[in-house]
Amino acid sequence: MISKQFFSERLRALRKTGGETQKQVGEAIGIGERHYQKFEGGDNFPSTENLCALADHYKVSIDYLLGRTDNPEVNH
Repeated sequence: MISKQFFSERLRALRKTGGETQKQVGEAIGIGERHYQKFEGGDNFPSTENLCALADHYKVSIDYLLGRTDNPEVNH
């Protein structure tokens, strides 16, 4: 089972590593800042569309975002 807390922590770490604000990431994937904040806060889990957008934005695999692997590389 996917842990919302793990997901939100990984998402926050990726954003901070990239030096972005929550607003910047939200805008980059086409959602509002508050919507994005709920992902990081563990209040909401992204739709499949937003999950894909987040993975693309951070250039990591969805499995990495979800904690199924510690390897962030995308396998094509």
